[in-house]
Amino acid sequence: MSATTTAHAAAAASDAGKVAAEAARRRTFAIISHPDAGKTTLTEKLLLYAGAVGEAGAVKGRRGRRAATSDWMELERRRGISVSSTVLRFEHDGVVFNLLDTPGHRDFSEDTLRVLAAVDSAVILLDAARGVEPQTERLFQVARARGIPLMAFVNKYDRPGMEPLAMIDHLESTLGLSLAPLTWPVGIPGDFRGVIDRRDGTFHRFTRSTGGAQVAGEQILAARDAAGEDAALWAVAEEELELVDAVGGGFDAAGFASGERVPLFFGSAAWNFGVGLLLGALAELAPPARARPTADGEPRGVEEPFAAQVFKVQANMDPRHRDRVAFLRVCSGRFERGMRATNARTGRGLALSHAHEVFGQEREVLDDAYPGDVVGVVIGGDVRVGDTLYAGRPVGFPPIPSITPEHFATISNRDSSRHKQFRRGLTQLDQEGVVHVLHREHAQDPVPVLGGVGPMQFEVAVERLRTEFGADVRTEVLPWQAARVTDAGGAATVLADTVRSDVLVRSDGMQLAVFPNRFVLERFADRHPGVRLDRIMRDPVARA
Repeated sequence: MSATTTAHAAAAASDAGKVAAEAARRRTFAIISHPDAGKTTLTEKLLLYAGAVGEAGAVKGRRGRRAATSDWMELERRRGISVSSTVLRFEHDGVVFNLLDTPGHRDFSEDTLRVLAAVDSAVILLDAARGVEPQTERLFQVARARGIPLMAFVNKYDRPGMEPLAMIDHLESTLGLSLAPLTWPVGIPGDFRGVIDRRDGTFHRFTRSTGGAQVAGEQILAARDAAGEDAALWAVAEEELELVDAVGGGFDAAGFASGERVPLFFGSAAWNFGVGLLLGALAELAPPARARPTADGEPRGVEEPFAAQVFKVQANMDPRHRDRVAFLRVCSGRFERGMRATNARTGRGLALSHAHEVFGQEREVLDDAYPGDVVGVVIGGDVRVGDTLYAGRPVGFPPIPSITPEHFATISNRDSSRHKQFRRGLTQLDQEGVVHVLHREHAQDPVPVLGGVGPMQFEVAVERLRTEFGADVRTEVLPWQAARVTDAGGAATVLADTVRSDVLVRSDGMQLAVFPNRFVLERFADRHPGVRLDRIMRDPVARA
């Protein structure tokens, strides 16, 4: 072997070792919850405790108060809800966190599905009073199906709600969870004194920070010193923990890694209590970036050449530039600004020149990134959600599924002079996955049809068409409430079967059979058992 070959081999081994070491420092996670459980509040408080922001913003964006860092869209600030996923990258104690804040509202479930394809773990956030709600359950089932390690945080414990043993029973019966409480509350909801950290037996006494804007001061006591002031409450907590231990409530690392064992935490994000313990557990327990399965079933190791998957496309985040940003989850290798990559779906090369580290709406130029990182790349051309970008040996990751729509509406342009802007805006929103843009191909009807999980998606589409493209539009609700993916034979059967149903076609040729309600859909399926009717919309698998 020549000296040059030996030197190249040594350099490659060194680069692979660097990539593996950096991947081990990454923690890429999402927070999922029902609306109003306090998700945006918890997101901001994790940033506060990591030192990424100096002061936490207001969750609801009320008049006279600062809007939340993670809510950048004008509609979000006006409505006080999150309707778009956001990436927040920060570092704390040598660990690089990529926090993907997701919409809590059911109407934006598809955005959350895409985020779950990009993370290595997730935090389920629960309201101490309301517990599991329908959206929580739906997102949990998706996360569990993907085998994502989960942690649960019971929030708002400073207010009246379920007592801890009742909460555990509720979670186990509703979600089928196997829980491992790592912190345990002393005091009942609404009369909260603090939590016991079961990993070291210390007691963290609850103190309120002024307005919840600063890191809360914590009084940490050894167990032998904690019982004095709150002896009666402490005794109750000890009895409860004995019951938890008796039914096997201990932490199991293997069970956690497989998504079968869920560490449980209690606290109050609004008052910053328990947030620091959760952040520490994410650094200590959450998995780092690791090998990910490809479309052909083979795992792609983190040290292999660069490969990433696009899980989100967002235009006009910065109205001054009106650009288009593709969010890439780096899966293997080292990303370098300016590198060239190939889109596995199209086979075309593209330059990744304008790369940014993303923090909500803010951006900073990013020179390199490693597995687990999320990179925002200003990009043109045909790049869509689910695409695999790679350098070197061809590879493709499994496509990201989407949910069949349950709401439909026609959309038309009121101003004929803005026709080009209207069409360009619809194409943009379709590629981003804000809504599905469909049409009636068989009827040669030129009026586009919007499809979405919920009607608020249409509100976002109309708002963005107005503010970003200057298009004045009109929508009209259509009488369909159920849809299934079908094929050419199924489409013909649907059209011949009943005038109450129809077939809509997406831009990539996918056909959707639409029905007035689930009853009509089920009757049709009973009459035609051989017709393809899929609940999940899967984009064509990336070419590798």
